[in-house]
Amino acid sequence: MTTIMIMAATDMTKALIRSSPRKRQKSALPRKTAKPNASDAAALYRLMAWMSPAYPIGAFSYSAGIEWAVEAGDIVDAKTLREWLAVMIGEGAGFADAVLFCHAHEAIAANDDAALRAVAELAAALVSSKERFLETTAQGRAFLETTQAAWPTPALARLEAVWNGSIALPVAAGAACAGHGIARETSVRAFLQALTANWISAGVRLIPLGQTDGQRVLVELEDIVTTTAAKALTTPLDELGTCAFRADIAGMKHETQYTRLFRS
Repeated sequence: MTTIMIMAATDMTKALIRSSPRKRQKSALPRKTAKPNASDAAALYRLMAWMSPAYPIGAFSYSAGIEWAVEAGDIVDAKTLREWLAVMIGEGAGFADAVLFCHAHEAIAANDDAALRAVAELAAALVSSKERFLETTAQGRAFLETTQAAWPTPALARLEAVWNGSIALPVAAGAACAGHGIARETSVRAFLQALTANWISAGVRLIPLGQTDGQRVLVELEDIVTTTAAKALTTPLDELGTCAFRADIAGMKHETQYTRLFRS
C-alpha cells in the first residue's frame, strides 16, 4: 500500500510540474522570427527619406495648376479635389512621370546610356507649360544634388554625364532608386504616392480642407495610384501620352494668375 501511494504521489508531482505556470509560460513564448533582410531594410529607409515631404526639394511650393483650378471653381471640396486628381494621376502628369521614372530606372539598371539620355531629354521636353517645366526641373535638380550629397551613387553621376540639360524629377528619382538597388516596382509606387500626397497637400491649403479630409482623399485615390503605377511599368516610352487637358490649361493659366501662393 505504501509503495502504491508513493508511486501515485510521484505521478501527481510530475503532472503538476508539467502543468505548472512556469512550464506553461515557457511553452507560450513566441517563436523567434527571422531577421529582416538588410537590403530590404535599407531600401525602405531610403524610400521613406526620399519620398518624404521633408526631403528638401521644395515640393511644397508647387501645386501643378491646382491653385488656378481652385480659383476657377473647378475644385471646391474634397470630392472635386479627388475627381481632379484622379485624372491627373491616371491620365495626366502623374502617369507621365511614373512612366519616365520607370524608364530612367530601367536604363540605369541596364547600363544603357543611350536610353538614359533619351528619357532625360523627353522628360524635359514633354512638359506642357513654363511653370510645369520649372516645377519638375527645379525639383529634379534639388533631388539630384541633395541625394548625391547625402546618399551618393554613381548612377546620378552617369545621368549628368549623358545629359547636360535640365533634369526632371522622375528621371532623377528613378536613377537614384536604380543606383541604390531599389526595385522598380516598389519605388515607382512610392514615387507616385508621394506625388499624390503633395498635390493633396496643396488642395488642403488652397480650398481649404481639414487634414482628415485630405487623408480621406488619399485613401480614395489608392486604387488609382496602384493601377497607374502598374500601367507605367509596362508602357513603352514611344507610347507615352496624356489626356488631362483641363489640368494642362490650369498650369498655363496659373502663369498669369493675379494672386498666387504657389510657384505653379
